[in-house]
Amino acid sequence: MKISVSRFIIFIGVSVLLGCESIQERSVYKNNSRPTINKPLDPSNMRKALYSHYNEWQGVRYQYGGLSRQGIDCSGFVHLTFKSKLGMNLPRTTWMQARIGQEIRQNDLRAGDLVFFRTGKASNHVGIYLEKNKFLHASQKKGVTISRLDHIYWRSNYWKSVRI
Repeated sequence: MKISVSRFIIFIGVSVLLGCESIQERSVYKNNSRPTINKPLDPSNMRKALYSHYNEWQGVRYQYGGLSRQGIDCSGFVHLTFKSKLGMNLPRTTWMQARIGQEIRQNDLRAGDLVFFRTGKASNHVGIYLEKNKFLHASQKKGVTISRLDHIYWRSNYWKSVRI
């Protein structure tokens, strides 16, 4: 009993440190192989599709590892958004999502680009850029929401942006 409790505590500790990441996916893609990704919707419909998805998911609570309306994490939300609204199959974790596409400057963002943040020593967060400095994401405090890149928290933790 003592061994299983200590293993559980270690597992929880590692999970918290990784944020929206998965140890399993890290090992699957350790050789830096990247999944194939189809082309997204044309740019004129991208914003519409993202707002539509937001309307369906607004307020769904954050749950680490979640992938449903009962709870979802940031990378799961990005994964589901791209799959259901944009017809693209992105990896499930923040760690892998950060390794696909083309890195772009923050000043060049357009609807559908991924925005990444370093939120702790070993944890990251991801969202989807909308327009006018706003991005869509699953927040630990607010659930699925829209936030501003120029908010002090997001501005100070901004890491990079990627275009798929």
